[in-house]
Amino acid sequence: MTEVYFNCSSPGHILRDRRGLTVQNFTEAYAEAERFVRFLVKTPTLEDWRGWELRVTDETGAEIFAIPFAAVVGKLH
Repeated sequence: MTEVYFNCSSPGHILRDRRGLTVQNFTEAYAEAERFVRFLVKTPTLEDWRGWELRVTDETGAEIFAIPFAAVVGKLH
C-alpha cells in the first residue's frame, strides 16, 4: 500500500492535500485522482478550472503523475 497526496495548482494558487489517501497501487491512485478532478469540475463554482492541474505525490513529496484539469473540462468552442 502507498500513501498518495492530491495537490491542486494553478498559476496563482496551490491547494495542498495534508491528509492523503492510502491506495493499493498507482492504477488505483490514478483512478482516484481522475475521480477527484471530475468531482471538482462538476461542483458549481465561478472557478475556471482549465488552468489547474492535479499533481499526485507520494509520502516523500516525489511527484508520481499530474492530470491537467483541461483534460477533463475540455476546450472552449
